[in-house]
Amino acid sequence: MNRFLNIRKFLMQIFILFFLIENASAQTEKTPDALVKFNILLFVIVVLLIIAAFGYFGMGKGINRAPVISPYLKRIKNYFIGLAPIEKEKDITLDHDFDGIKELDNRIPPWFNYLFYGTILFGIYYMIDYHVLERGLLPHQEYEEEMRIAALEREQLINSGAFLNENTVTLLTDNESLIAGKEIYSKNCIPCHGVNGEGSVGPNLTDEYWIHGGSIRNIFSTIKYGVPAKGMVSWQGTLNPAQIQQVASYIISIRGTNPPNAKQPEGEKYVDADSTGQSISMR
Repeated sequence: MNRFLNIRKFLMQIFILFFLIENASAQTEKTPDALVKFNILLFVIVVLLIIAAFGYFGMGKGINRAPVISPYLKRIKNYFIGLAPIEKEKDITLDHDFDGIKELDNRIPPWFNYLFYGTILFGIYYMIDYHVLERGLLPHQEYEEEMRIAALEREQLINSGAFLNENTVTLLTDNESLIAGKEIYSKNCIPCHGVNGEGSVGPNLTDEYWIHGGSIRNIFSTIKYGVPAKGMVSWQGTLNPAQIQQVASYIISIRGTNPPNAKQPEGEKYVDADSTGQSISMR
């Protein structure tokens, strides 16, 4: 009897420790990932404590504890399974008899009852933690939080130009974008195309003649993938799509400026299909 009282006392201590640890979780960041990690850690701690309880209550006074622990764990197993000893089966045998097969009136296994009681306790805990104290996120709150995070990530991707490519790029005309494009051009393009786009090693960017097309899509594609056969490197590893869009838009903005010492035209004359210059005219 004392042993079972000690077990009950020990399990009560585990239950109290459970709530103390959960109370500490109120100080942690209230995000789905943080709560999942915390609950997994809590579950591991409780399981380890229960395993330790078997060893604690099975310890004997001798140096060699194996002979003491083994029978005790066996009794624990029999108790949780709920089977009656063979010598007592005659006391729980029912009157049913079919071809010599008799039915035993075994009680419901204690582990099943404990599992049932555990679900009740967990339901109470869940209600208090999630609906009263509101320390956890309910399913719809988790969904809203995930959608908020996804919206922020999408905004960051849009700002970085991750959705931009040679098929979706559009011409930018606002001053802020053109100034940013000019700055990128000054840092990377002057050695080959000149300070004002007049051309040097590379072709003149201010006339109407283009080797690989003069639309925003053509220029974006040329900058992104480069022209290795003619010595122009691919810039997609250095510039993000938004930066390529800005510098391509700047290059279109200086068309027709006629800078001094302009290089002779190369390629074929390009005419926009519309005012936005979206058509691709590759030659």
